[in-house]
Amino acid sequence: MHFQDQVVMVTGATRGIGKQIAKAFAQQGATVVVIGRNLDLVQETTQEIQREGYRAEGFSCDVTNLAHVEEIINKILDKHKSIDILVNNAGVTKDNLLLRMSESDWDSVISVNLKGIFNCTKIVSKAMLKARKGKIISIASVIGLTGNPGQANYAASKAGVIGFSKSVARELASRGITVNVVAPGYIQTDMTAQLKEQIRTEILQMIPQGRFGSPQDVAGVCLFLASKQADYITGQTIVVDGGMAI
Repeated sequence: MHFQDQVVMVTGATRGIGKQIAKAFAQQGATVVVIGRNLDLVQETTQEIQREGYRAEGFSCDVTNLAHVEEIINKILDKHKSIDILVNNAGVTKDNLLLRMSESDWDSVISVNLKGIFNCTKIVSKAMLKARKGKIISIASVIGLTGNPGQANYAASKAGVIGFSKSVARELASRGITVNVVAPGYIQTDMTAQLKEQIRTEILQMIPQGRFGSPQDVAGVCLFLASKQADYITGQTIVVDGGMAI
């Protein structure tokens, strides 16, 4: 799987899964556009990839703001003429039980996790339609399939990503554009590293493989879905969870 001369835009690419996805595509020859809200982290990630000898550039962008998304994507297109692969990874959590969840916590999670994907996909797909080719991959979560106490907003947003992607896959299929979803389970990131030992033990007991996944596990699936080997795969959700949701 080589992506020489291809431009890959990755949102939420400054840490964890998104950062590993960006690095994985860069290592396979792509020019990676690092998108994140925090400019310092965007620059740090971009420079880290460049120091390793790969091609990367970065932009600070609020994916919940359609006008800002369009402005940034137009800058990318002005320079590179195409965005061949879009990876929608930006996401947040604001967990609480339903009766304690504030309206603002509901709205902010839906806005980033679902509206952000709508915004980026809407604008990037215009360029892909003209090129009659493209790969769109959105990162959901196994929680969007199973639900989880205290995560009604997060589960709703990630289930929405799956339904959204199925619909858009049908709309864009005839133009050579595939739209797929990767739904990770519990992945070893800064967030899971902060879990108390008892909670980590309880989670591991739910995972048949008995371990957390790695960001590389998710990145590998993204590389496959963006490759020519996956040209006949669209509208699918690939679960990367060690068997937790079997």
